[in-house]
Amino acid sequence: MSPPDWSVLFVGVASVCGVLCLCLRCRGIRKSFWNKNLFMKVMALTEKPLFRIAYTLYTRTKLGYMFYKRQVKKARLRYPTGHSSAQSMEMNGIKIIPIPVLSDNYSYLVVDTASSMAVAVDPADPQTVEACLKEEGVSLEAILCTHKHWDHSGGNEGLRRLHSSCRVYGSAVDNIPGLTHPLSDKDSIDLGCLHFRAFFTPGHTVGHMIYLLDGRALGGPCSLFSGDLVFLSGCGRMFEGSATMMLSSLDTVSCLSDDTLLWPGHEYAMDNLMFAAEVEPNNTARENKFQWVLQQRAQKLCTSPSTIKEEKEYNPFLRSHSPELHRALSLQQDPSEDWTLFRARVLGELRRRKDIYKGR
Repeated sequence: MSPPDWSVLFVGVASVCGVLCLCLRCRGIRKSFWNKNLFMKVMALTEKPLFRIAYTLYTRTKLGYMFYKRQVKKARLRYPTGHSSAQSMEMNGIKIIPIPVLSDNYSYLVVDTASSMAVAVDPADPQTVEACLKEEGVSLEAILCTHKHWDHSGGNEGLRRLHSSCRVYGSAVDNIPGLTHPLSDKDSIDLGCLHFRAFFTPGHTVGHMIYLLDGRALGGPCSLFSGDLVFLSGCGRMFEGSATMMLSSLDTVSCLSDDTLLWPGHEYAMDNLMFAAEVEPNNTARENKFQWVLQQRAQKLCTSPSTIKEEKEYNPFLRSHSPELHRALSLQQDPSEDWTLFRARVLGELRRRKDIYKGR
């Protein structure tokens, strides 16, 4: 491929910016442009130049922040009590509270009940998170941010204005809004009786991180806050990384203890399990989980947490080693092909099919 013509690219970006500005000024055009279904169709075209321009605008300019703010406003009107009903989980002095925000995101409060100290994970909507803090009667000590996308990081600075001593943790290479404490792979974060370990898991973004809450010292399971790396029966789109990079990040999750609880960043369970049925229709564990999810979602109930053991049974993105999955995808390892590279090829094909299937 020849080097890009930067003058043409600049004109293209400028043109898109102009169109976006016109859309913001024109009510009729604006309404159709910001339609989420249309936006998601554009987002699905990950290999197209226009997508790359749109993604850059979303992640690196005020236009992305404006889009995020509009989505927050719309979600508050559409889901005044949240898109799902979520139950908190309390075990041995630690309380985990899922907070439904936007149209399908989850933020989390992790509370040290003895000291009434709380940590927020990916506080996308600062107003909703602040309301939860007040309802629980706890103080916000820190924010753990998995990655830079506004639907995970958009509330960082707003909450810091309300809680000036609050620390914001995140990747040193992911341009996290309001970041005060940059992290590297396997760094520890100790806040009262809450002990987290951060893992560098690039692929969805260049600096994506996940956070493992150690529950063993308190006699309970660990909890993984996975952001957009891994969901119930799914994984995040590879916006800023290769399949090999994403595979390494997913292997980090697979190596955790089986009883680890998975708290993902989105409510994608229904779509993900339906896609999993396309590639592994005879997976009994998937079918059993799907029937449970159907019951949960019929009542708009949260489907988290699952466990790492469960995910390894039915999540195709954690099963790139499976001969059954290889056959379903009609993929075979070449005689001279490295096993890891073959698994990355399997993962890439899975992600390609998922992108076409639902655009997530």
